[in-house]
Amino acid sequence: MRTVFVFPTGEQSETVALLDQHLPEQRHPWTLDGNLYIDTDDEQTGYLFSDWDPEDVAVLEAATGHHPTWAVQIDISGRINGTAEVHQMVALLLEHGGVATDDYTAHPWTLPEILSGAEIDGLRFFDFRGYLELNRERGRS
Repeated sequence: MRTVFVFPTGEQSETVALLDQHLPEQRHPWTLDGNLYIDTDDEQTGYLFSDWDPEDVAVLEAATGHHPTWAVQIDISGRINGTAEVHQMVALLLEHGGVATDDYTAHPWTLPEILSGAEIDGLRFFDFRGYLELNRERGRS
């Protein structure tokens, strides 16, 4: 299972309403085609940042200008590539701003960076194939 965290601007209730609108009659988790499992997480009652490196949290805080207290967590089934589905969901959630993080870089990605295919340290957003290739190359050196 691969994971993406999305930190949209606005209130958590607005994001929940958006997910309810686009993925009706389900919640905790919402699912997209049975391949994306989408839920909210927070520091108060959940596990947000519990396994994050402090440096990664600091990078996120710098990107957002504050310490986020909640996020949308998207878990992606290993049965599918998932890139198109993740991009679709992240585009919906970041339409009004915010950032997303993935398992492959510590960079908080903006929607324009994601949509343009920008590369950070040789990787694009949710670039699991590129990540595997980079690690293979580094293992050979």
